[in-house]
Amino acid sequence: MRLPMMVASLCGVGFLRPAPGTWASALVLPVALLGPGWCLAFGIGFSLAGLWAVSRLPAAQRDPSWVVADEGAGQCLALAALPVDASGWWILAAFALFRAVDIVKPGPVGWADRMGGTLSVMLDDILAGLLAGAALLLPRALGLPH
Repeated sequence: MRLPMMVASLCGVGFLRPAPGTWASALVLPVALLGPGWCLAFGIGFSLAGLWAVSRLPAAQRDPSWVVADEGAGQCLALAALPVDASGWWILAAFALFRAVDIVKPGPVGWADRMGGTLSVMLDDILAGLLAGAALLLPRALGLPH
């Protein structure tokens, strides 16, 4: 397997069935145990690596289901909104919320998905991660336990 395909598929996770995006999102959940700074770093890293990989794979320009670096990036960005001492329930909530936003594609997520091209493949999930992260920050802003 060529390096760009390994990166885009997260070392083959994108070829798991069913629901490769869900498998990829689940794969990165342990990053939450490292804390929000690491989640953000991984999210940025997956974003940059995914952009690089997708730009080198003509077949990836149409966002095939095996391209899951974008899900890894978005999920990590959502996890970055959690506090250092987040419970497992909050991590599961971040997972569920990111997957829901990624699947439903509200507002800017849907717009990015319809753009087409390399940036579109990555941007819709990056925006989904940012929206999920913003939604996760709301209960903390209201003083609810995390």
